[in-house]
Amino acid sequence: MKCGIAWLVVLVTCLVAPGGASAEVHYFRRDGGLVDGNWSLPDDFSEDATLVWRTPLLPGNSTPCASAHSILVTTWDQDRQRLATVALDRLTGRVRWTRPAPTKTIEACHEVGSPASCTVACNGEDVFAFFGSYGMLCYDLDGALQWSRRLGPFQDEFGAASSPVLVGNLVVLNEDHDVDSFLVALDQRSGETVWRVSRDEFTRSYSTPAVWDSGGSQQLIVAGSLQLASYDAATGEKLWWVNGLSRIVDPTPVVSGNTIYLATQTAGGDATKRISMGPFPEALANYDTNGDGLIEKSELPAGSPVLVRFFRIDLDGDQRLDRWEWNRHAGVFHAARNAALAIRAGGRGDVTEQNVRWVARRGLPTVPSSVVYEGVMYMVRDGGVITGLDATSGEILKQGRARGRGNYYASLIAGDGKVYVAGESGVVTVLAAGRKWAILSSHDFGERIMATPVVAQGRLLIRTDEALYCFAKK
Repeated sequence: MKCGIAWLVVLVTCLVAPGGASAEVHYFRRDGGLVDGNWSLPDDFSEDATLVWRTPLLPGNSTPCASAHSILVTTWDQDRQRLATVALDRLTGRVRWTRPAPTKTIEACHEVGSPASCTVACNGEDVFAFFGSYGMLCYDLDGALQWSRRLGPFQDEFGAASSPVLVGNLVVLNEDHDVDSFLVALDQRSGETVWRVSRDEFTRSYSTPAVWDSGGSQQLIVAGSLQLASYDAATGEKLWWVNGLSRIVDPTPVVSGNTIYLATQTAGGDATKRISMGPFPEALANYDTNGDGLIEKSELPAGSPVLVRFFRIDLDGDQRLDRWEWNRHAGVFHAARNAALAIRAGGRGDVTEQNVRWVARRGLPTVPSSVVYEGVMYMVRDGGVITGLDATSGEILKQGRARGRGNYYASLIAGDGKVYVAGESGVVTVLAAGRKWAILSSHDFGERIMATPVVAQGRLLIRTDEALYCFAKK
């Protein structure tokens, strides 16, 4: 009889939490964009998808975080100047609770961005919401505040977008901005700092870290300006790094076994279209009209690549560029490389030469994270250009266009033989995955899409600027 009860307990546990306790840990791109489980997903929203529910929501670019019973998002009410964390019932879509963030100042952000861009993390008991306008807030699953930690705002006119990740008993956050960049680990129970390391050698970026299990320990894979680096998750020690990235990095790395994949591009990082600031003495000769040995914003000509990026270069905010500020960013522009890379994880120090397995230069995304699925790396760039690369060699297998044109911000997801690609215009394109992928269907939601789609227990969640949709396959 005891044996039968034991087996019943095991069965119930598997049904409630497939994959064990770790199945209750959720954060942005924890799964690398791959659908967990053998769920059947819609081929066509018009033909074989059932709308389970639709819940109107305030806008926000954060991706839904699905825990066992709730779906968690952040929202931005521009009229009331209010940021909030919202929990919805996973089965019905009913709003369970809303908790405003105690902000005094709302951070600046990109014109297509949002101060509610960072995705919530959840460990099965606690909810971790980060706003660059305030910092970290920890709630229990019923919305009761457990602790809060001030961490912002930051010097960055585009705002904060990197999301918290969970490793062991730590909640980790990477914040790369114009000054005072850092990687920090907080205790999940208390919010106290366990370790914090400076990343002042990096300029602004918005990539969320990934986690790699090296076999004996866990490492944080952090992609930033010009460099991908690995840190010991327990101590924050920088272990190894690879150079050769773009000057601003938005996508999150993909961890697949012992290989790290990343595709990233920023304007001015292509070999044939490189931004150059030139030597500082030459700049003084050309622009320093008042002869004070500094470059003032008013002295730069219209169309100068420095003028449109003046805020991020003028680190002390005095409206003038000195030699150090000029040379620092001139070096960034010179070293920037737009690329898709496959990197063997591990080692010590600079492993660029020995660990980069391949590099590709075409079809690169600016914001969306790529997905590696059944031997193919899928990328999407603005204009809806989809590129499939052989994950082993980097060879381009196929390029084509999604049905929705315009810009792309949502990351790619894949599962059940399909890849989902969501465009800002509101069009979701469904691909039949493969080395010669093909378009199965497309659906126009008629509402802007910035958040990444998520599959939770076989339900496909699509967030637009107006609502959160939950679909199931018929």
